[in-house]
Amino acid sequence: MQLTLSMFRTGILGYGGGPSVIPLIRHEAVHRYQWLSNDEFGETLALANALPGPIATKMAAYLGYQQKKAAGAVVAVLAHILPTALAMIVLFSAVQVLSSSTIIAGMIAGVTPVIAVMLGTMAYEFGEKAVKGLGWYAGAASFIIAFLLLETVHIHPAIVIVLFLTYGALHFKLLSKMRKQRKSGEGA
Repeated sequence: MQLTLSMFRTGILGYGGGPSVIPLIRHEAVHRYQWLSNDEFGETLALANALPGPIATKMAAYLGYQQKKAAGAVVAVLAHILPTALAMIVLFSAVQVLSSSTIIAGMIAGVTPVIAVMLGTMAYEFGEKAVKGLGWYAGAASFIIAFLLLETVHIHPAIVIVLFLTYGALHFKLLSKMRKQRKSGEGA
């Protein structure tokens, strides 16, 4: 029962993603129920960070497994994620019910320009960094290529990101190699 209650509390009170929930989980596991020492919690957290997936869910699974083996892991994970899942279902249902409301439509219409400005500002900052790192011509070419790949060829954004990350790694590796050659040429 303690396991279910503690993971339910972390699930219902944790707001802002995994890293913000970790102090709540630490409080439950180390201070309230003393399932782990502070050092053990730190080691478990380090291991959980090294594994893929949401950190808070991994911590809940570990604590559940430590307390009640496989059944405890399942109960802890469910107790941790169920409050958020239920809240999302309730909120989504409320949005569906209220979506035809003129007041809600007005609120959404009022927020839309703010979101557009925020996205535009973020895009400008990314563009500014690209131009600073690559120069005007390469930055503009990268923008045009990315736009064409996304909007004309309809390649999945994840693939475009991987392509540009690969290009960036190769580009800067080449630049680094060229700088080393220049330095060795100047020093000779």
